[in-house]
Amino acid sequence: MSDFIDIAPEVAEALAAGKPVVALESTIISHGMPYPQNLETAQAVEQDVRDNGAIPATIAVIGGRCKIGLSPSELEYFAKGTDILKLSRRDIPYCIAKKRDGATTVSATMILAEKAGIKVFATGGIGGVHRELAASFDISADLTELGKTSVAVVCAGAKAILDIPMTLEHLETLGVPVISYGTDEFPAFYTVKSGQKAPIRLDSPVEIAEFLKSKWEFALEGGAVIGNPPPADKALELDAIEHAIDSALIEAKGLNIHGREVTPFLLERVTQHTKGKSLEANIALVRNNAALGAKIAVALAG
Repeated sequence: MSDFIDIAPEVAEALAAGKPVVALESTIISHGMPYPQNLETAQAVEQDVRDNGAIPATIAVIGGRCKIGLSPSELEYFAKGTDILKLSRRDIPYCIAKKRDGATTVSATMILAEKAGIKVFATGGIGGVHRELAASFDISADLTELGKTSVAVVCAGAKAILDIPMTLEHLETLGVPVISYGTDEFPAFYTVKSGQKAPIRLDSPVEIAEFLKSKWEFALEGGAVIGNPPPADKALELDAIEHAIDSALIEAKGLNIHGREVTPFLLERVTQHTKGKSLEANIALVRNNAALGAKIAVALAG
């Protein structure tokens, strides 16, 4: 892997010593939030991981080199950059071959985390089955990756713009365990509730670590989704978010926006419709997930 991957010294030392490490994605920096909130959030998330006993490893591709752990200047570069590819599994070879810069989505981050030996990854929300599936057949590569790549993904559930019941059904088909942390209901990104019962409820990082250890020691490949509800003081009401999403979907259809452009467009429009409250919730939930991811990584390492 040394022909393709550079592991930051701090991360490499932690992995060699069996210390807890948490992977973090870079798409949320370059494509998920405006500057300077994206940089401030990336810095805060890394600090949240440290504050809870683990080492952060933000993952990206720079000049065709896969980076496991970014320096402060590299974080700032991704926050300000305008010519950065958005990488899923299919895009990694192109980015490497052309020596381009790329920000990793959930699926790409999982792949590179596993190659580096990192078992826990914290993000905002996973992709999934899009609404009006029959018209677009748009299913995120995140779900397929979760079915085969053995990395646990700590998130605030699936992004609220998706069809969450169908996403959960697809995860079941792929054999991916879906855990809700401390709640009977699967969270829906901005909201604590989705209306969908959690397939599994676990109430502590140690319980989650024991679950993951059992799964992987039994040689059941693939990841797990750990749905962590957003902080109650920043979470939004489900009805308000649904109204904002419906308006954004109508606008996207009118503008013929499709494919990988749909998610960033919808998230931007939802931020506008909620007068910035959804962005505040997004920042809070990412930090909350980083803290839980670190606690799970510590328990796994212990």
